[in-house]
Amino acid sequence: MPDNEAAANIAAPPAQSPMEPLLGYTAATFPRSDEAPEGCRVIDDWEEDDFGHPVDITEETYVTRRLSDGSAVDLPMWIYSPAGVRPPDEGWPVVVFVRGSAFHEQNVLGFTDCCVRIAARGYLVAAPKYRHSDIAPFPAQMQDCKTAVRYVRAHAGRLHADPERVALWGESSGAHTVLMAGFTGDTGPDTEDYQEFSAEVRCIVDWYGPTDFAMMNYYPSAQNHHDPDSPEGWELGHVDVLERLEDSRLASPMTYLVAERPTPPTLIMHGGRDMLVPFNQSCRLYARMRELGKDVTFIKLAEAGHGCRGFRSERALGCVADFLAAHMG
Repeated sequence: MPDNEAAANIAAPPAQSPMEPLLGYTAATFPRSDEAPEGCRVIDDWEEDDFGHPVDITEETYVTRRLSDGSAVDLPMWIYSPAGVRPPDEGWPVVVFVRGSAFHEQNVLGFTDCCVRIAARGYLVAAPKYRHSDIAPFPAQMQDCKTAVRYVRAHAGRLHADPERVALWGESSGAHTVLMAGFTGDTGPDTEDYQEFSAEVRCIVDWYGPTDFAMMNYYPSAQNHHDPDSPEGWELGHVDVLERLEDSRLASPMTYLVAERPTPPTLIMHGGRDMLVPFNQSCRLYARMRELGKDVTFIKLAEAGHGCRGFRSERALGCVADFLAAHMG
């Protein structure tokens, strides 16, 4: 149909002259158009957006670290924040998310889909990059995680963040990092950055994190976990893990679990077909936490692999969201 003929078939405007803007309405009360050209499919049985808020993503440097060779490295943080809606008076609850990387350099943005989905539910998600093991071995990563928590608290007003409601969430080596940071809080190993702010958190989400390096090779895996070139070997300083058992013990989150010190409630999720981090690693952590009477929830995704075959799903993220809501208020 020629354009001029199509235009002639459009419904006549409701006014004889250009209209002034209609003010004082909301999206729910603004006059609804009754136009429906032939062939237009009309859906009138829903009116709600059901996957959450729009999300803004920004990047900023949260700390500059001096390395052993005298050079310096700026560490960025990506911040996912709900957009288009007024923050709560106390600010958005915060989730500091640490991406896994086999302790090597992270591709933090590779988990943007999950960060956006959590932020859309009404959380400020801060995803920091840590010093990787090629330039700084353990405990650098947990120290950077604590600094990231403190940085968000230090800038809570500007970021519209609630400094009283902060959680940690990590996957793979990032889960090891958040367990270490969350279990130790304001105790060592630590750094001096933003020490006027606390690194303690409300709760922790551990997605398939290693917890006991020395025991990893005793269970089925597609990797050698004790060789100096293994992720765990690099994390301990490019050494054979089984020849450095004390270092491995110090790098185990379970070492820092004691009955006398409160431990944030922890959600563990691990796939039953994980090829890289043996499922038993989460079993060991769960057993130790239960032995000490800690608040811990363990979910096994029986057919899931290492961050796949079930983890990138609304159902898995729903487990995280429900846990956060229960412990963040």
